[in-house]
Amino acid sequence: MEYPNDVKKTYANASILKESRIVFNIKGNAYRLVAKFNFEKQWIFIRFIGSHTEYDKIDAHMI
Repeated sequence: MEYPNDVKKTYANASILKESRIVFNIKGNAYRLVAKFNFEKQWIFIRFIGSHTEYDKIDAHMI
């Protein structure tokens, strides 16, 4: 089973990053949510929530 692809099926606008991170577009891409997933334990760690402008100032791969 490919868990990131399962998320992508439900949230087509999500962006799959390395290290089990997924970026979700919220409210027509006005906001971004970066989450790190542990699919085996079914844990989600919220790494960032903010405006698109704030998102542009971070490194989603490192935060």
